[in-house]
Amino acid sequence: MDKELQSFLSNVKEELDKNIESADIESVKKAAEIILDSEKKGGRVHVTGIGKPGHVAGYIASLLSSTGTSAYELHGTEAVHGSSGQVKPGDVVIAISNSGETVELKATLETLLTNGARIISCTSNAESWLAKHSEVCLLAHVDVEGDDLNKPPRASILSEILILQCLSVVLQNEKKLNLNQYVKWHPGGSLGKSIKEMHRK
Repeated sequence: MDKELQSFLSNVKEELDKNIESADIESVKKAAEIILDSEKKGGRVHVTGIGKPGHVAGYIASLLSSTGTSAYELHGTEAVHGSSGQVKPGDVVIAISNSGETVELKATLETLLTNGARIISCTSNAESWLAKHSEVCLLAHVDVEGDDLNKPPRASILSEILILQCLSVVLQNEKKLNLNQYVKWHPGGSLGKSIKEMHRK
């Protein structure tokens, strides 16, 4: 068991190191510009994905919201059953898919594109349908997931989170977020408590 876990950790570290070294900062900046431009015109940000990337979407929407960019999770399949109504023309949709070819996500994005949404993709495949139908692609490529099966999404999920966290940092810095603003959105838990205690000193 120790051997398998060591192999998994080594593989994941190698994949994340490759992502860090090859991170396309210009694409991240362009994605941030798209979001900022949309916000200036009253647009909002929505994050979506199918399966495990759908859980990443929830986290990223929450992270963006707590750091100055209001964002909403859009259920990847419910969008074609009416939920696409939450996305107005000019809104930005961040779509997450490792393959970039997921059938259900294609149907969702075709609906959103028809309705005038602006798409930012996050995918492992720069030649995928998703990448080609987005204004900018945030590449989160991995060669192996880390385990012997090489199928359950592990390294790919970490890669998606990493590149989207980069986007959140750029947006946070553009908006000059400070601790006083941050604690208004995150007053509870250990984080909120630690910031309040800092202000008392």
